[in-house]
Amino acid sequence: MPRPRMRLGDLSVGFVQSLEDVLQQHGIEPTALLKRYGLDTARLAEAGARLSIPRYMHLGHAAIELTGDPALGLQMGRLSRLSQAGLAGVTAAQAPTVGDAARTLLRFEPLYASNYRGRSSFHEDGSGAWLRFYSISPYNAYNRFVVDSLLSGWLAQLSNLVGTPLLADRVEIEFEPPAYASHYQVLCSTPVQFGAQTNQLHLSRTSLELRNPAHCPSTWQHLLNLCEAELEQRTRIRSLGERIAHLLGPLLNGGREPDLEEVARHLHLPTWTLRRKLAEEGTQFRAILNDTRRDLAMTYIRDTELAFGEIAYLLGFASAEAFQRAFKRWNNITPGEFRRSQRRTG
Repeated sequence: MPRPRMRLGDLSVGFVQSLEDVLQQHGIEPTALLKRYGLDTARLAEAGARLSIPRYMHLGHAAIELTGDPALGLQMGRLSRLSQAGLAGVTAAQAPTVGDAARTLLRFEPLYASNYRGRSSFHEDGSGAWLRFYSISPYNAYNRFVVDSLLSGWLAQLSNLVGTPLLADRVEIEFEPPAYASHYQVLCSTPVQFGAQTNQLHLSRTSLELRNPAHCPSTWQHLLNLCEAELEQRTRIRSLGERIAHLLGPLLNGGREPDLEEVARHLHLPTWTLRRKLAEEGTQFRAILNDTRRDLAMTYIRDTELAFGEIAYLLGFASAEAFQRAFKRWNNITPGEFRRSQRRTG
């Protein structure tokens, strides 16, 4: 049976520093926990080292269990630093304003984190800008802390840039209010909205225009050039089929599957042109869709605790039964049998 080729995503090991710091604040020495997840001193000091998203989620969940604090992600964010985002963070730290720093941090996110579900984004409006984190639903005890640490971290990092505490004027979070919902209010000057359409925070125009006293124009431009070059190298994709496989991730969700016409629109190609170009590469859209679903399904089953119904939802199947039939057709084994086999060999 083939091994999954597609990973759910990964992020820089630099983000583990915030988790170390918050554990120490709770009086817990983090070394033993980190070693359980393969994060010894040498690994944490390795240039460009990344940690898989599932492993990061399990590490965060283990830390929450150790401390008994479900709001640990919010504390992690408050302790985060721009340098933990590698070159992108160092570049953002040289931006002339808070707005430029936020735009830089989100534009160059692939340099320090990737997730097949999507990318963070920066959206200006008349009164300021939204800093948006894509959906990672369905939410559970393993992934809420990721949203918590990210939104809290953006505010902490940008506050450190200008040496003054920043508050969002609006914060919206996809999941329903958790038991620790009151802890979010320190992020925002207005009531936090739960059960929203997306995860995002809004900064006012006044906040965005705050100047960075450490800004050096020549260093800023040099670092921007380095980021652009690395981003081009990292995101270069060789074939149309690979571009489609990367595009399908965010489109697969909620009990529906994308079709050729929808993908063609995202690629700004006529449908017949897309079909012809795929034929020239010796493949078809349906084959790419099935391969992508199969690889993601095997990764979800192996690397997460998600129920099969949740996995079916994430992969665009109408029901858990439809997903299980497809998995059996692809691999000659049921999802349950595959998960049990991975637990025996893991």
